[in-house]
Amino acid sequence: MASQPKTPGTRAGIALALTVPAAALSILLYPDEAYLWVKAIHVVAVISWMAGMLYLPRLFIYHCGSETGSTQSETFKIMEQRLLRIIINPAMIIAWVLGLWLVWKGGWLTSYWFLAKLACVIAMSAVHGYFSAAVRKFAEDRNDKPARHWRIMNEVPTVLMIVIVILVIVKPF
Repeated sequence: MASQPKTPGTRAGIALALTVPAAALSILLYPDEAYLWVKAIHVVAVISWMAGMLYLPRLFIYHCGSETGSTQSETFKIMEQRLLRIIINPAMIIAWVLGLWLVWKGGWLTSYWFLAKLACVIAMSAVHGYFSAAVRKFAEDRNDKPARHWRIMNEVPTVLMIVIVILVIVKPF
């Protein structure tokens, strides 16, 4: 009997299931050497998270313009769900976990710039949750927001990203 081809979500899950324990073991065994590697992976995760957060509302804008039940609408549903499940959700989780480790290792928990950054990352996570709820609404053909709303919402992750990058690089306070 031939095995069924794995879905993109299954492949992503397998990759995470293999990568996360290997990374955790490396961090535990070699914490000093792991710092720059963790930082690099954190940055990659943040870039992936942001790419998805910037693209998803664009899909919503286009989805608003398609007729309910059409092939185009159904295609947007698949694209939105896969983007969220396969890229955005795992990237956010990795960014949070590794980011918290970096904060602990770097001793920044009481730094004012970090606390401001943390507030912005929490806001970004709230926007992520809002987008996740929107994916469910679009999947059920219950979107009640116009394309203009999604055009405005498309700017929120951008503004938060700019503030976060400035806080991390400049550390203004």
